[in-house]
Amino acid sequence: MEKIVIVMPAWNEVENIKEMIRVLLTEEFPKIEAEMELLVVDNHSHDGTDKAVEEAAKNNKNVHLLQQDKPGLGWAYVRGFEYAVDKLHADAVMEMDADFQHPPRFIKPMVDAYLAGADYCIGSRYIPGGSVPKQWAASRKAVSFFGNLFIRMVLVNFKIHDLTTGFRLTRVKGVLDKIDLEKLHDLDRFAYKVDLLYQSLKNSQKTVEVPLEFASRTKEKSKFNWKEMVSTFKLAIILGIKDKQRFIKFGTVGFIGYLVNALTLRLLTVVNAPGVIAWSVPVELSIISNFILNNIWTFKKEQIKGVKALGMKFLQFNGTSLGALLIQTVAGTIGDMIFGVGSRQILLPFIIVVLVLPYNYLMYNMVIWRTWKNPLLKKI
Repeated sequence: MEKIVIVMPAWNEVENIKEMIRVLLTEEFPKIEAEMELLVVDNHSHDGTDKAVEEAAKNNKNVHLLQQDKPGLGWAYVRGFEYAVDKLHADAVMEMDADFQHPPRFIKPMVDAYLAGADYCIGSRYIPGGSVPKQWAASRKAVSFFGNLFIRMVLVNFKIHDLTTGFRLTRVKGVLDKIDLEKLHDLDRFAYKVDLLYQSLKNSQKTVEVPLEFASRTKEKSKFNWKEMVSTFKLAIILGIKDKQRFIKFGTVGFIGYLVNALTLRLLTVVNAPGVIAWSVPVELSIISNFILNNIWTFKKEQIKGVKALGMKFLQFNGTSLGALLIQTVAGTIGDMIFGVGSRQILLPFIIVVLVLPYNYLMYNMVIWRTWKNPLLKKI
C-alpha cells in the first residue's frame, strides 16, 4: 500500500492543530485507500503546539512531530520532506496548511488522483469546482487572481491554472527526489513555493489539477503579507527568465543564421542563380553557423566534443536540417511563383519564423543535443 505523508508546518497553531489532528484521524484518513501519516513541523512554538502534537502521537502511530530550527515556511517543508522520505519512507508527500484554509475533505480527491497515476497533484482554486472564500474583499480576490495570472504569464504556463496554491501532493520517486531541496530559492519566505512548483512540474510526467475550495482561517490571522507577495513575484520573474534562457540563445543563434541566410540569398539573387540553388545554398551555410554556435553556446551544458563525435553529429545535424532545407526551398519556390523573385527578402523572415524555427528547435532538443526526454510531454 502506498504511504503518503502530509507535511504540515505549524507555528503557534495549538487550537487549529488539535482540531486538525482530530478531523484527519477520525474523519478523513479512514476514507482513503492508502497509508496516511501526518508530520507536523514546528519551530519551537510558544503556545503549546508541540505539546498537543506529542500528546496525539502517544496514541497514534501515524502522527509525528519534527522540531526544526531554521526560520521560514520553506525550511519547514524542506526538513519535513527530508524526514518524511528518509525516516518515514514516504512514497508521496503532501503540502498542507494547519489553519484549515485547505479543508481536509479535499485530501481524498488529491490522493485518488495520485493513486490513479498522477506524479504531481495540485489543489486548484481556479478550475471548475474550485473557489476562493466568498467573504474575501474584492481587492483580495483581485490580488489572488491577477497575482496567479501574472506568474502563469512570466512562466509561460497556461496549462496549469493555479500556480500559487500551497495544497499539493508530490510523488517522491522521479519528482521530489530529483530536486535539491536545500537549494530552493527564498526558503525563508513564501516565495519558495514557486521554485518548488516550477521544478516539480518539470520533473512530473503527469500533473493533475484537483478542485480546491480555499477557505478562510478559522483562528488567528494569515502570516502572508505584501512583502511576501513582492518576493514571490520577483522569484517568478527570475525563474521565467531562467526557463527561457535556452530559447533566447537559440533565437539569437537563429538570427545570426538568418543574416547568413539572407545575405547569401541576396548575393545569389544578384548573380541570377537558379531558384533551387538560390534557396538551398544559403540554408546550408546557415546550418553550419547554427551548429557551431548552438554547440558552444546554446547547448553548452550538453556540448559535443571530440573530432569524431563532432563529425558524426554534424552529419546528423545536416540530416535533420534537410527538413529545414526542404521547408525553405518548397515554401520559397512557391513564393517565387506566386509573388515573384522580388519578394524573396520579404518572404524569408516569414518562412524562417513561422516554419523553420519551430522545426529546428524540436530537432535540436529531441535529436541532436537530446535535452528532451519526452518532447511530447515535457518542455525545456
